[in-house]
Amino acid sequence: MNELITINYDTESPTVSGRELHKALGIDTPYHKWFPRMCEYGFTDNKDFWTNLSESSGGRPATDHALSIPMAKEICMLQRNEKGKQFRQYFISVEEAWNSPQMVMKRALEYANASVKQLQLKVNALTVDNEIMKPKADYFDELVDRNTLTNFRETAKQLDVKEKVFIGFLLEHKYIYRDKRGKLMPYADKNNGLFEIKETYNEKTKWSGTQTLVTPKGRETFRLLLLKATA
Repeated sequence: MNELITINYDTESPTVSGRELHKALGIDTPYHKWFPRMCEYGFTDNKDFWTNLSESSGGRPATDHALSIPMAKEICMLQRNEKGKQFRQYFISVEEAWNSPQMVMKRALEYANASVKQLQLKVNALTVDNEIMKPKADYFDELVDRNTLTNFRETAKQLDVKEKVFIGFLLEHKYIYRDKRGKLMPYADKNNGLFEIKETYNEKTKWSGTQTLVTPKGRETFRLLLLKATA
């Protein structure tokens, strides 16, 4: 996709400079008069656009606006000319790329990684306290596992979905499969830190074996993907 205008991806959703769009569309009306007229079509500050300062050609700060892509599309449509149509089609392409499954998954993993890093910092702080207060290091390891790794039932409960629906979602999207014994196992190429296989032992039933557990990164990733699927 050829870039007609710079898109800013540093925020939660892509934006474009109002002044750059004004210039690119070849608007004759000065920006400080043109932009308020555009806002009369129902655009709202801090929802459709965000006000900021940019450096003008004279070196002095000038008021600019970070426009959401939906707002930029509508502004282009209001121009009713070929250039407006061209830029509107470009912004549609930007939206389609941003909302593609690959990009949604990429953002979900990035968000999950950031959440895991924060959790690790908290765990590290707890580790120090635990070493001071607890005589056995393995006690803390078991505590961390219990709090961070969850089975499918507990994960579904935390995500506020039914267990069958959650497992069905994971099976449908090829994150897990059932082995010959019917046990749920993660696909190796889809794991990427989303699951962890643990040796388990039940003292009451004397059962031992392996169990697939969901990591904090997995819970956050699936939360975002489920939100996207039900949006």
